[in-house]
Order: sequence, then structure tokens, then C-alpha cells
Amino acid sequence: MSQRPVPRRDLPDRLRVRSNSRPKLSDSDADRCFGWEKDKDKAVAATMENLARLEELQYKMYADGRFAMLIALQAIDGGGKDSTIRRVFGAFNPQGCTVTAFKAPSAEELRHDYLWRIHKQAPARGEIAVFNRSHYEDVLIVRVNDLVPEDVWSRRYEQINEFERLLDACGTRVVKIFLHISKEEQRARFQERLNDRRKNWKFDTGDLEKRQQWTAYTRAFEAMFARCSTDHAPWYVIPANRKWFRDFAVSQVLMYEFEQLPLRFPAPNFDPKSIKLT
Repeated sequence: MSQRPVPRRDLPDRLRVRSNSRPKLSDSDADRCFGWEKDKDKAVAATMENLARLEELQYKMYADGRFAMLIALQAIDGGGKDSTIRRVFGAFNPQGCTVTAFKAPSAEELRHDYLWRIHKQAPARGEIAVFNRSHYEDVLIVRVNDLVPEDVWSRRYEQINEFERLLDACGTRVVKIFLHISKEEQRARFQERLNDRRKNWKFDTGDLEKRQQWTAYTRAFEAMFARCSTDHAPWYVIPANRKWFRDFAVSQVLMYEFEQLPLRFPAPNFDPKSIKLT
């Protein structure tokens, strides 16, 4: 008997990492579609509906001016962060949405605490900020490559939780999305970059070293979920082997998160009916 698709409204709940849980990442989970395998066309159509709705919700949040949203996007190399930003976050009006890619810190950034450069890019009220990589690099690459001692990076989990609690208390909803692909899918995507001359530029020989660190990164991601998925800033693990399902799931999560905010259009400080245009 074929599995019935998980209803759209229930999908975010299935993807959310519960607070104080200890989830494990498996390659098989990266291919899950929660019963939507035979309804791909419906999922693609639903994604387009979601993107239209997200555009409306962003407009309403911008007009409201009381709330903001910070979306942190993490994945292993080849996980699809760039294409997700293009295909899903492209629904947002760029006048109210910024995208920041966090690479290795600059000399100036290294002279400050590790959250300094992050806080600078947090969204103003009414706006959305998308982070391509994020403050979580300081418990990921820093941990895997032993860039700082364990007693330093291990304290950062709670520091990050407190930072996100501050943002939430000030009206910024923090939504954290992890794009989960399998090791075999990563190999296939790297091979595609090597085979396609138009994509050669996307391949970095340093990615081969990181691929050898797959197990270490998996453990670091699992610890990140266990220590930092909270009610005020949840992690969502998105099965991302199939790009069409990834886009559907991410758009569904974003729509759910927006609808948790009590958005409203502000009342005018005049009577529109009293205005006579000539």
C-alpha cells in the first residue's frame, strides 16, 4: 500500500527538530518525501502557491513594521543553499530582504567577538534577512577543524541560544533551515560541477577535503540540532536530495513561520473616505 502524502499544513511539524531531542542524520532520510513521491506535480504546484502567499506575507510584515524574520540556511557543501535562495527566497521583494553569505571572517571581524558580524546583519523590523551560512559556522567548521579549543566552542551553543532569545524578544523570528543531502548525492553534484563547463567555477578543490570530513561534520550538525533547536528559534531538517521536494518543504516551513506572527496592516491616521481626489 502506497503512503498517503503528509498534509501540507502538517509538514513543518514533521520537519521541526524538537527541543531537547537528539536527532540523527542518515543518508536515507535525505531522500524522504513524506508520501509526495507520486504527487510531484501537486507539490510543484503547491510550491508556486506558497511563493505567491509568501510575497503577500512579506508585504504585510513590511507594512506592519513590528516584526522581522532572520532565516539561517545551513548545509554540507553541495547541499543546495544557493539554488534554494534563488528558487524560494526569490519570492521576496528585494527592497525588504537582504541575503548575506558568511565566509571566513575578515581581519576586522576577527578583532571582535564571533557574533559581532552576525548581529550587524540582523534584519530591521519589517524586513527579512537570509543568511547563507551563519553564526553556526562557529560550532561547525571551527569544531571540525580544531580552530579553537573545545572549551571555547562548546560554550558557544548557549551563547547562540541567548543571542537568538534576544532577537526573538525584540520581535525578530529566527528560523533555521538545514538542507540534508546524502553523501552519494553530494558526489553526484560535485561530479556535475566537474562535467559542466558552466559549473566548473562552483567546484573548489577544498571541497574534497571537507568530503573526507563527512562523519565529523555529521556529528557537528547533530550536536547543533540537539543543543540549539529551541521553541524561540527552531531548526528544520529538510530532505534535500530531490530539489522539487526541498523547495516545496522550505516554502511550506516559511509560510508556517510567517503565519505564527500576529501581522496586521496599520490603521491610517486619517479617514480614507474623507479624501477627495481631483
